[in-house]
Amino acid sequence: MDPIQYIDQHQETLIKSYHDLHSLAEPSWQEERTSCYILKCLREAGITVNTFQGHFGIIAEIPGISKKVVALRADMDALVQEVDGVVKANHSCGHDAHSTMVLYTALAIASSGIRPKHTLRFIFQPAEEKGEGALQMINDGALENVTYLFGVHVRPSTEVPYMKASPVIVHGSAETIRGTIKGLQAHASRPKDGINVIEAAALLVQKLQQINLETEIPYSIKMTQFETNNKASNVIPETAVFAIDARAQSNDVMNELNRLTKEAFEQTMEQTETSISWSAEEFVPAATLNEKAIKLAEAAIADILGMENVVPVCVSQGGEDFHFYTAENPDITATMIGLGCDLTPGLHHPDMKFNLQALIYGTKILINTVMMAAEE
Repeated sequence: MDPIQYIDQHQETLIKSYHDLHSLAEPSWQEERTSCYILKCLREAGITVNTFQGHFGIIAEIPGISKKVVALRADMDALVQEVDGVVKANHSCGHDAHSTMVLYTALAIASSGIRPKHTLRFIFQPAEEKGEGALQMINDGALENVTYLFGVHVRPSTEVPYMKASPVIVHGSAETIRGTIKGLQAHASRPKDGINVIEAAALLVQKLQQINLETEIPYSIKMTQFETNNKASNVIPETAVFAIDARAQSNDVMNELNRLTKEAFEQTMEQTETSISWSAEEFVPAATLNEKAIKLAEAAIADILGMENVVPVCVSQGGEDFHFYTAENPDITATMIGLGCDLTPGLHHPDMKFNLQALIYGTKILINTVMMAAEE
């Protein structure tokens, strides 16, 4: 059976699988039930799978004639956020949709009996929300012999409208800087005897606000969390912890932000006599554009939706750990497809929803994309 016809005939099953995965929402590194569900579907279809000690990632393959590999990646984890007053895992970033589409791409091609020119690899990745899963899968050999790599992400209506898709998402770089400020306790009536970490943090916030890069590339840096360990209002606090969110649309601008942030820490310490320790966490690099991959994805989209429904580029200020794959392996031909799906009110909103019919044409686009690449 032709893979596209398979999707037409299994629309209800595909949508049911999406609902199943949606109900199994699990945090980063805890995607056990999600992984088991996907494994069961792949094994029942006779697709070869590899699993790993220590995490729930999956690599599935449909063998080709050559050893070259065309890979398609999905993320599996959910956000942890407050939903109707309850903090829980919630699929408000669309990873359940991505897993559904990549799963049914594999099932459709396997059912066709086609032996592609190049091996097709399907990467089901944990911990995207932590910015750690891609690096783990790279360490586990996910990119061995890979020449093409594709990903997909559902997009808000403001970026890519319903029944349209983009062959490239230009994500920015993002990171969280976590740190601790140490001062000196004193009675609040004798502030000169102490070193107030709140005042040091206020100075640090001002220095971050004064960072001004001469660039047209969008960027931002701001303190997003601050807390002292003080339980008394009449004591100068000695210790505080903070988090800073940094974002830039290019890796070079992110590097410059990091340099100036370090200067801000050093100046704050000198001017307040505090000590500040910090580390960068949850870093993801900005996208690098590959014209060959973009053109191939564009052709795949146009074949399904028509050229008039191709959105040339989708620019997002959000981050995505998909771009570690190319940052660590720059010779790979790769792009991430942005799928219009009438997504509202926005990604990471606890009530995020989208038109599930987008899963049908989204899966068809992925089938076209990997099959075209496999014939290159």
